[in-house]
Amino acid sequence: MNRRSLVLSAVLLSALSVPLTITGTSIALPDLRRDLGADLTTAQWVVNGYNVAFAASLTFAGSLADALGRRRAFTAGVALFVLGSLLCAVSGHLALLNIARVLAGVGAAAGTAAGASLLAATFDGRARTRAFGLLGTVLGVGLALGPTVSGHLVSTSGWRAVFVAPVVLSALVLTLCLLLPRSTAPVGRRIDWPGGAFFTAGLVLVIVVLVEAPTLGVADPLILTGLLAAIGFVVGFVRVERRAREPMFDLGLLANRRFVGYAVAAGTLMGLLVPLLVYLPSYLIAVVGLDSDASGLWLLALTLPSVALPSVGAAIARHRPRLLVVGAVALSGVGVALLTSTGQDSGFWDFAPSFLALGTGVGLTTGVVDGLAVSAVRAEDAGTAAGIFNTARLTTETIALAGVGALLAALSGGHLEGAGFTTALHAVCAALGLLAIGAAAVVAVVLR
Repeated sequence: MNRRSLVLSAVLLSALSVPLTITGTSIALPDLRRDLGADLTTAQWVVNGYNVAFAASLTFAGSLADALGRRRAFTAGVALFVLGSLLCAVSGHLALLNIARVLAGVGAAAGTAAGASLLAATFDGRARTRAFGLLGTVLGVGLALGPTVSGHLVSTSGWRAVFVAPVVLSALVLTLCLLLPRSTAPVGRRIDWPGGAFFTAGLVLVIVVLVEAPTLGVADPLILTGLLAAIGFVVGFVRVERRAREPMFDLGLLANRRFVGYAVAAGTLMGLLVPLLVYLPSYLIAVVGLDSDASGLWLLALTLPSVALPSVGAAIARHRPRLLVVGAVALSGVGVALLTSTGQDSGFWDFAPSFLALGTGVGLTTGVVDGLAVSAVRAEDAGTAAGIFNTARLTTETIALAGVGALLAALSGGHLEGAGFTTALHAVCAALGLLAIGAAAVVAVVLR
């Protein structure tokens, strides 16, 4: 294999593990709770701990990739992910499992940021666009097939098998890492440890507050204390970055209109897709009356476009990137808004237009918008830009998920069933649709 093929193979195999471990853990949660004797709130941090660690570590991981060398950071990230996943598979106590999930999340963040940086450094021009298009296809395969594969693993081998499967893929990636060409860090490049610490602590507290506020209440002393501490860390981070000779977070990226526009688009798309992937199965089962298998089959209309369309999106992006991104966000918003016309008596073909519209918008840009954003910055800042970009997307996704969950609970009276669930879902979808159309307009102006 030549140098480019090795890099592409390693990054794509590593990327496939990310959606598998996220969807797999969600499906394994009921069996995991029964086996370890955990209550629901505590067990949910098996999912939340990974997501928080992933989002909080991405920017710092990208900075490390630029400072230490992309190959070294990528290999270390994959190795840490393997270690964390193995600990998850053998854990007999929930506390150890949560710690292992945090380790796996940090490793996945390092692998993701360094992997994107490796692609950007190895490919250029049209080859780079095609490489990120393939990355989107792989992520789409994991997203589309993850629930089905994970459900089969849980039913045949138990919940621990969900953590073993990504290890098998990542072990192969580690083998390829031994063959990757060496990359050198810029001479004299320093690691911004204070900036990384302030940013990570602030972001972790923000996400924890968002996740716990619907349960504890906005006026709860713990929530207020966490919010004030988060603000303090954010202010401290900005001050540290302004004084740093080589800051982790290049505040100048916020003046890069193209980079900001692509980040807003990516965050909006994930803010639409992820909450619906979480709550639509419950709606289809509790209100429409489907069983879990039928619900999964219906949702293929939402997830399969992520497999088929990234390459199409990559081809469009070579000639009309602005049209692709703005159109994808607007189409996804229309798709979410169409859900307001469905209800208890709706069949598959009533849901299909909404699923296909949202799935198409996401599928056309999966992986492609990443490449466009990274290409908008200097090559030596590719790792940092990839980390910031993915952090923005994950943070938006987490905020949207927490906000939608709180709104559904409030509007349905705390009972996700019956007519109240339908009314709440319609209100949420209308709000998300309007936000998406507004975001599309902002992206159109920023990318002009």
